[in-house]
Amino acid sequence: MRRLGFRGRLFVILFSFAFVPSALVLAAWGASGRWVLPLVGATAAWDSVGATGRVAIADVRRSRLDPATRAAIDRHEALLDESVKHARQTEVVIRGATTWLAIAAVFIFALLSFGASRVAGHLSRNLSRPLQELVGWTALIGQGQPIPDGTSRRGAPEFQVLREHMRAMSRELQVSQARALGVERASAQRESARQFAHELKNPLTPIRFAVERLRREAPPHLADTVHVLAMETERLDSMARSFSQFGRLPEGAAADIDIAELARYTARSGIPDRITADVEAPDDLPMIRGHYDALARALANVVLNAVDACSADGTVTIRVRKAALAGRPAVEVAVQDSGCGIPPERLADIWEPYVTTKVGGTGLGLAITRQTVLAHDGAVSAESTPGLGTTIRLTLPVHFVHPENAHD
Repeated sequence: MRRLGFRGRLFVILFSFAFVPSALVLAAWGASGRWVLPLVGATAAWDSVGATGRVAIADVRRSRLDPATRAAIDRHEALLDESVKHARQTEVVIRGATTWLAIAAVFIFALLSFGASRVAGHLSRNLSRPLQELVGWTALIGQGQPIPDGTSRRGAPEFQVLREHMRAMSRELQVSQARALGVERASAQRESARQFAHELKNPLTPIRFAVERLRREAPPHLADTVHVLAMETERLDSMARSFSQFGRLPEGAAADIDIAELARYTARSGIPDRITADVEAPDDLPMIRGHYDALARALANVVLNAVDACSADGTVTIRVRKAALAGRPAVEVAVQDSGCGIPPERLADIWEPYVTTKVGGTGLGLAITRQTVLAHDGAVSAESTPGLGTTIRLTLPVHFVHPENAHD
């Protein structure tokens, strides 16, 4: 016999709770109708009383009785016959009632059994279906898969509360897993960048010395070749610095930073004259706590990308304003350009390392920016409309959390 499932076992248990007591009560009822009611009738006793009473009355009548006594004897005999007659009628009624009680017991038993089966089926469905659904959800969570969307109204309201809590737990677990994978991936990328920068810097120093010697000693017809070597050496050095910056988090003591002044300085030093630069910052901005050099490089990377995206008569606007981040006071820096924009399908990838469209670029500029902002417990975001431009937002909390305690 195939083993019953959870719903079948639950149905049997619930049905038994109603079936067994009902069967016992009805069996007791039938027994009382069969054996107790005849005892209540006592027909045999009345037959015995009637027989002995008639014998006694016959004996009394053989003696000389006065008219009053004889009349009393006659009344007693009539009363005795009436009582025996009623006893026999009661016996007939009780026998009929016993049969009807048995029929009624069978009918009530069937009715109770049907009702018990319906109630047990309803309860087993409303308990087993939500539980089976939740068991399936636990399997999905264990496999790292999302819980299916949609609202299920099966089961008691408490099951709906449990569903909502499990959905929230699943979402938090997915976020935690994604964050842990992001931390692990970023750590591996930083380590790779650190090693690459180290290996790249080692030969650069003798190469740079050799190029300087060639500049002094090479004949004039090799001047262009030496110039190419010098330019490529500088490009490799710049690349090594980029990998080195990506390979480490901000270090040292934090200091108070005027973000508005940092934005103005970056605009003056990083935006060429051919590009229209505009910095909008109110005077009442709070100072933030952070690492100045790291934040200066992060903002410079964003501004450099904005400049590269603009045409000769483009515009780069830097807006600094008060903001909030996770319920804490913060400062937001938005860098908006009038360039070509970024396609929607590529917008989410701009923060990834080694993703670039520039010839000879490393793809580390925005990756370093994101790493630096997250190390300051901040947030980054991007908006872009192809053909109209891109806006990069850096949000930094006023109260800095040390990089060792910040998530990546």
